[in-house]
Formats: sequence, C-alpha cells, structure tokens
Amino acid sequence: MDVKSAFLYGTIDEEVYVCQPPGFENPSYPDRVYKLKKALYGLHQAPRAWYDTLSTYLLENRFERRIIDKTLYIKRSKKDTLLVQIYVDDIIFGSIKDQMCIDFEKLMHKSFKMSSMGELTFFLGLQVKQQKDGIFISQSKYVKDILDKYGLSDSKPASTPMETHKHITVDLEGEDVDVHVYRSMIGSLMYLTASRPDIMFPVYSDLGGANMDRKSTSGGCQLLGARLVSWQCKKQTKVSLSTTEVEYIVAASCCSQVLWIQNQMLDYGVTFLHTPILIDNSSAISIVNNPVKHSKTKHIEIRYHFIRDCNEKKLIQVAKVHTDNQFADLFTKAFDVGRFTFLVTSVGMINSE
Repeated sequence: MDVKSAFLYGTIDEEVYVCQPPGFENPSYPDRVYKLKKALYGLHQAPRAWYDTLSTYLLENRFERRIIDKTLYIKRSKKDTLLVQIYVDDIIFGSIKDQMCIDFEKLMHKSFKMSSMGELTFFLGLQVKQQKDGIFISQSKYVKDILDKYGLSDSKPASTPMETHKHITVDLEGEDVDVHVYRSMIGSLMYLTASRPDIMFPVYSDLGGANMDRKSTSGGCQLLGARLVSWQCKKQTKVSLSTTEVEYIVAASCCSQVLWIQNQMLDYGVTFLHTPILIDNSSAISIVNNPVKHSKTKHIEIRYHFIRDCNEKKLIQVAKVHTDNQFADLFTKAFDVGRFTFLVTSVGMINSE
C-alpha cells in the first residue's frame, strides 16, 4: 500500500513558519507568514511527524511495535500473524491468512487515503517474484536502466566480475574523469549489490590489492537456513601483522552481524543460539577458543576480542571449514570462471533462471 500525501498527516510540535505561497497571499497582511500545524514535504521534521502519527494509530489498534526494528509491527490473532513493514509512505504487509490482510487494508482506509497496490512485485528498484517454492528478488530492470544510462547496453558481457591477478594501481599519467559521473556509476553498482552479491568485491575493491596501503579486505556472508540473507565486503581500518590477525578481525565482524540477525529474529519470536561461524584459519579459531593465547594477541585491538565473550556465552560457535568450501572468499578476491561459478551456485546466490 502507498499513502497519499503521507507527510500532511503528521502534526508538528515545534514552531515552524513559512512564507505565504504564490497565489495564496493575504492582501490584508502581505508581510505576514503562516504558522504550520501540519507537516509539509521538505521539512526535516516531516518524516518523524508522519511516523509518530502512523505508529500511534497502529498501536491503538492492537499492533505491537518490535524492539529491534522500530518500523516493524506485528498483530497476532490466535494462531495467525500479520506482519507490517513501514518504509516512509510505503507499507508492505503479509499474513498466512488472506482475511487479516483484507482487514488491515480496511483499517488503513478508515483514517488515511491509501492506494492498494496488490501483491508485492516491485519495491525500491527490487523486482519481487512470489512462487510456491519461494520468493525471488532481482534487479534486472534496474540493471538495464543503468546500462542504458551510461551507454553500456552494447558492451560485451564477461563471465566473471573481475580478472584474476589483476591488481588495481593508480594511473598517474591518465586523464581525469568526470567525478560526478564516476560517483554516480559506483553508487548505482553499490545499490545493485542488494541482489547481486557476486559483484561485491569488484565494486568495493580497494588499493590494498595493489600493495599500496597493505590493508586487507574483510568479507563475510550469513545464511538463514539455506538462504543467503546478508553479505559484507569492506576494507579493514588497520594494517594487520599476520594472516591470523586478518582472519580474526573478519570473524569478529561476522560475529557482529550474526548477533544483529539473532536480535532481529527475536522480533519474529524466533531464538537462535550456538550459531556456527565457519572460518578456514585454525589459528584464528584457537584464539577465539583459548584465552591463554591472549598474550600473543596484545597488538590486536580490544574491540575485536568481544567474539570470545560471545563464544563463551554460547551465542556463537566457531568451526573449521576447508578453504575450498569457504564461500566468503567470493567477497575478498577474484576467481576464474570455474571457481567463481562453483561459489555462486553453492551458496545459492543467483537463481538458476
């Protein structure tokens, strides 16, 4: 559903004044201004004012606002559950029973002017295909649009996103490019990684691979059951002194993401403990499991050691995985066609279609 003129429903508490708009001037008081009671588009108070109005309305109608995700509302009725997700003036909702969705639409139409969009098929540039065997998300239209925008529609496709053993270097003799176009292209590709994790490393690739700053790249992916739900690729903030330190920092970063997902699932009434974190470095696993080795890791920043505490509390558990089966490598280096295809298909990143 989409809310028509959503911000106009928000009531602002602060004193905000605006000039008399053209065509609505008061001839008796041409030098006076208007004091707003309702929010207007463009005001920085408008989104929060609208959200407060909507939140109050939902809470008054027996919805529960979740603790971790404040834009998620849940309504339970016997064995049925209705999920409502808010994104500014767009509302996604769903339930096992159709009747709960119908009742929710009626409820919203009572107080707001709404547009009912039907089954979710497109949202924020994401195409959503709902089938019996699952829900599939893609950005094929978005890809076509950005290729057309930058004149690359006729370019020759490649089997992998990046060449192997191709180090990034600074071209000191090259001509300057349009910085605005460059940033726009990179930004478009960064948003494309919302559904295409297989291009994460080339998009976020840095000069660390060129041996210029010696900083490594952290890469990780999280699965819920057999489904990939989260992935990261980020240049580390410090220069590591060993491979073990690099892997340990990556494991700590992955642990943070796992804890976030665990807390997120609490909003849905699902509790996870002993979540396995797969690491292909035995020394990094030893540091997590054996506090005695702390004297050998004094150079590692304290903020990365919290993974030990999580391990002791049984929130996570670290386990060894063979390097050949480490899917997260896809986010830290380039591969040939065979290895790239194996990693992508093994973790189920891309639909067979």
